[in-house]
Amino acid sequence: MTLSCFTIIMKKQYEFLIYGTGSIIAGASAGCSLPQQQTTRLKPNIIYIYADDLGYGELGCYGQSKIRTPNLDRLAAEGIRFTQHYTSCPVSAAARCMLLTGRHSGHSYIRNNYELGGFTDEAERGQMPLPENTETIGRMLQRAGYITGVIGKWGLGGPNSTGIPARQGFDFFYGYLDQKQAHNYYPTHLWKNDIRDPLDNEWFRVHQKFEKEPDNPAEYDLFTGKEYALDAMVEESLKFISTYRDKAFFLYLPFTVPHLSLQVPKESLAEYDGMFEEKAYLGENGYCPNPQPLSTYAAMITRMDSKVGVIMEKLKELGLDKQTIVMFSSDNGTTFNGGVDADFFYSTAGLRGLKTDLYEGGIRVPFIVHWPGKIKAGSVSEHISAQYDIYPTLKEIVEENSVYATDGISLLPTLLGNESEQQKHEYLYWEFSAKRGQLAIRIGNMKGVKQKVADYPDGAWEIYNLQNDREETTNIAVHNLEMQEKLNLIVAQRMPAHLKDWNFMDYNAQKDW
Repeated sequence: MTLSCFTIIMKKQYEFLIYGTGSIIAGASAGCSLPQQQTTRLKPNIIYIYADDLGYGELGCYGQSKIRTPNLDRLAAEGIRFTQHYTSCPVSAAARCMLLTGRHSGHSYIRNNYELGGFTDEAERGQMPLPENTETIGRMLQRAGYITGVIGKWGLGGPNSTGIPARQGFDFFYGYLDQKQAHNYYPTHLWKNDIRDPLDNEWFRVHQKFEKEPDNPAEYDLFTGKEYALDAMVEESLKFISTYRDKAFFLYLPFTVPHLSLQVPKESLAEYDGMFEEKAYLGENGYCPNPQPLSTYAAMITRMDSKVGVIMEKLKELGLDKQTIVMFSSDNGTTFNGGVDADFFYSTAGLRGLKTDLYEGGIRVPFIVHWPGKIKAGSVSEHISAQYDIYPTLKEIVEENSVYATDGISLLPTLLGNESEQQKHEYLYWEFSAKRGQLAIRIGNMKGVKQKVADYPDGAWEIYNLQNDREETTNIAVHNLEMQEKLNLIVAQRMPAHLKDWNFMDYNAQKDW
């Protein structure tokens, strides 16, 4: 369906189209028709939940001891938990692009956070948009007969751009189009498709230092509101599931927790009140000031976990729990600013690095899959995988036969317990322009990392054996000259021109966006 048709229908019959129980009124727009969805109960529903900046060690099932995540822990206990799963890039927009398109960072259109506009409502422009007709998981699943929805943080194109979800394979969208707006959990509005949906919140400057009495909790009331964005998005998720209960649906849920700012409703904060010795965060490192930063951070994750439980209860209530695949992961590792204390929570489970790093703490992420009757409960997989494997995995599950080359490999054999049939990657590949350019390549248990590539394109590799050094503490490059040659060969094959001009990643050779 074209965007113009979509817009006309949405303006004329908005709520009826999204949540009505009748058929679409014929002739709502001349020449417009909705996609003919072929649905069958032989195809499972699919829900992919994408946390934002959640570290590898921030769930109980991955070793967390200070933050409660009982619902996600239950998903892992009833499904499969991956221990060597990776994001495709250690920042938001690029990770989302690579997840949805099945491409690694050497082939992806978007490879970093390319910000447009500003933080005010008037300056909302979003990020670098996906080009028209980009192949995405949503578009592939539409071809397979699925109703597709995305509820959460988009980050792949602002209002009226080619990147909005309606132009990228999604029948319904609710949430933040602009990542900068998502810095505030109490925004003045979210988006319902291409229409602003107002919330009962007053606008305030989300990045500011605290200039009042730091020991007076009431002084922090400026940084709250009446409607919490996560709650609104979960309510829309429940409506979506209920509306399409009789159809095959794909629901992509890129929730914003625990990405900063540190904001959470008081009832969730009360669950951790007095548990930690902490001092106020005064905004000196960006994002909202907060009088209880440790408690708030923990409460945000626990609130998201509780909302996952609500979604699972809705599936059970509707009799969909046994025919729905639920996946959970994170876009990158724990952040380093805004009052977050990764060391206190042991957020990376001892892995080196944080968000924006190509060390393990920046790119290794939790990955849980729940699929009753198909996945053996309590399974744990050490299979080395990446988020660009999700596209081919879902494609195989739904038996969609179009031809599209990805960098991924289907994980279906592992999900079904057939590890001996699981094809393995020759290598996993990352390139990232932040911090003057970084490269990382994993071949089996060996991993190479190169820093400041813009300044030193022929600089030395660091090499680590992750089998016995998952913390990447001992560089063994001097003893692995053959491995260095392998790494150089892969880089030369992937981007021979890039070594001469690292700035290619700042524009991705696309300067007309």
